[in-house]
Amino acid sequence: MMPLFALILCVPAFACLATAMERHQETLFGARLPAALSRVLRGAGWCALLVALWLAVAGKGWALGLVWYDGCTSLAAGIVYGLLIVYAKRASAR
Repeated sequence: MMPLFALILCVPAFACLATAMERHQETLFGARLPAALSRVLRGAGWCALLVALWLAVAGKGWALGLVWYDGCTSLAAGIVYGLLIVYAKRASAR
């Protein structure tokens, strides 16, 4: 069960990291966010990834937990990247 929570936690973690980037801020919000908010988003994203790593390792052990975590981060990054592409295409079509 804990590795599943790791997967669920990786998606918002990568969403925070993506939102902290200026390029994605302009795509999503039309302007850059304040630097302090970008730092908070970046910190929250990294902390969530560390918690997800802990959950994966606690649930599956070090050997399989790291492999599971790698898969979780890859899948979550792909989901967030895909959603950003869809959002950008829909925003440009308007």
